[in-house]
Amino acid sequence: MDLQTRKIEFVQEFLKIQSEEVISQLENLLNRNKKDVDEDNFFKPMSIEEFNNRIDQSEDDFKNGRYKSTSELLEKYK
Repeated sequence: MDLQTRKIEFVQEFLKIQSEEVISQLENLLNRNKKDVDEDNFFKPMSIEEFNNRIDQSEDDFKNGRYKSTSELLEKYK
């Protein structure tokens, strides 16, 4: 299904919603998403220093048991 078709189907479903609360939640989600996505910086590459810091943090997290196994993640999202 192409993007245009998905949008049309979404709008059709949206128009069927009768709950003020659901509409508010969708508005909040849309507004948060607009703030989070800055088109100019969407794929801003990190510097070598940022990259190395992330590697160091990841290694430290692993050494100190601050991670989840694949099976834990799969169980969470079943």
